[in-house]
Amino acid sequence: MASLLVGGALERPLPIGTRSGSPKWVAIMSFNKDNDAFEGWLRAQCKRIGCKVVEDDLTHKHERMARSPFNFLRSTFFRWAKRIETLCPNLAEAPAVLSVGDTHVENFGIWRDQEGRLVWGVNDFDEAASIPYPFDLVRLVASVHFAPEPHPKFRDAADAILEGYRKGFDRPRPTLLDQQETWMRDYVGVSNKARRKFWDEVNNYPIADPPPPPNVERLLNESMPKGGVISRKILSRRKGGGSLGRPRFVAVAKWRGGEVVREAKALIPSAWDWAHDVKLPKLRFRELARGRFRSPDPHLEVSHSFIVRRIAADSRKVNLDENERMELRLKLLKAMGVDLGAIHAADLRADLVLPHLDRLPKTWLKDAAEIAAADLSKDFEEWVG
Repeated sequence: MASLLVGGALERPLPIGTRSGSPKWVAIMSFNKDNDAFEGWLRAQCKRIGCKVVEDDLTHKHERMARSPFNFLRSTFFRWAKRIETLCPNLAEAPAVLSVGDTHVENFGIWRDQEGRLVWGVNDFDEAASIPYPFDLVRLVASVHFAPEPHPKFRDAADAILEGYRKGFDRPRPTLLDQQETWMRDYVGVSNKARRKFWDEVNNYPIADPPPPPNVERLLNESMPKGGVISRKILSRRKGGGSLGRPRFVAVAKWRGGEVVREAKALIPSAWDWAHDVKLPKLRFRELARGRFRSPDPHLEVSHSFIVRRIAADSRKVNLDENERMELRLKLLKAMGVDLGAIHAADLRADLVLPHLDRLPKTWLKDAAEIAAADLSKDFEEWVG
């Protein structure tokens, strides 16, 4: 474990070679200062695309961050991006592939593909960037530790996710719940209570103030099914963890006897690029969401720096009840590893991953996740203190 951790009271230069965008020196900075710096950058990025940060949502995000370490993790990928190479310098040498970045156990859900098939997998690529491949795995295992109990031990979670990752990398494919992982179908059904809750939320969304830029309103109109007529003024929506503060606009349309809903959410460069001072960052969301081993949501699109998607009661995550067997929880973690493996396998540098993975120590993932979790716990204590 010691070889992964930067020791001593002062940060040291990272042994990460000359990879573009990687910091050679990492200065000690408190979490609060990093948070202020990131939010200043967020405001500038939103202004660049013609909108403003929703300050009330940022305040709500701050309150959520203090509720639990898991909420804190979900809201602070920017800090992870700034710290993780310092904490795990050996892993910073790993091949970089197009990665999810903000991987955690609540970043997986279901959708219908172009053929109407039920698909499960990662459903949020806001932080997509070129990142050393191990860090998606480390963050996922660390999130298991902070997720609501009961949760597996670090070792068991790491073993299940890594087993799935190798399988997904060797035989990459989307996870179709009609053909693979059919056991999940028992957990993705929508109860009448959940449906009522969804539509109650939609009915209570406030009118967007300020209204969306004209190009965003046009995108929402164009995303509706043919013949759908927007029946309400454009609304605003508060949702998510790390994305709180970004404007979200919602349109509701009448179509063939019912209502359909579309959301447009501001998309800014990944916080990984912020942390690494990338001068000309690229938006990688669409590239990852439509990767060659995925069966994407046909209603998901990126245009003019906004993500437009269908939202509905049945677009949901797979959540296991707290009384479910640990065996089932590990099975779900393995499936998460499979999906991450398939995502990474689509990268042009994928052939470098498994040879590197084979050279790592047996307990590398457990050890790195423990180190990362301990660092996040210190940041959480600073935030609530």
